[in-house]
Amino acid sequence: MALLSQQDIIEALERLGQLAEADGYKLHLVIAGGAAMVLGYSARQSTHDIDALFLPPPEARIVRAWATIIAQEKGWPTDWLNDGAKGYLIGLSNGPILFEAPSIEVRQPAIEQLLAMKLCAWRDDVDISDAIHLLSKLGLGQREDV
Repeated sequence: MALLSQQDIIEALERLGQLAEADGYKLHLVIAGGAAMVLGYSARQSTHDIDALFLPPPEARIVRAWATIIAQEKGWPTDWLNDGAKGYLIGLSNGPILFEAPSIEVRQPAIEQLLAMKLCAWRDDVDISDAIHLLSKLGLGQREDV
């Protein structure tokens, strides 16, 4: 899969908002993972996908259909936008708005919850780097201390 830059993410979310508006919805997403690190913190240049929680309405199947349209338009895999991270969300904290456009609002979980998700996932050096970045934002000391 191609890597999604901050600009790619913004363009795709704007397009998602256009599709939501055309169908009469205002879409609310909570993004986590690499997309939150790229969009919310500029902690890295890109990510492989956008892990999101789709808050109804509309139903998740409708959001997936819009994501498929965008995937076809951009030549991306159909899972560029997915809700796979929902298994790491136990409850939902109210984090900052990362992106807003007509018919779409995108938030992230609170930084503490995003950090907990990174610590639970702990798959590779990217998760470790992201966790260290989030810890620094919380003011919890230097890398060695953490």
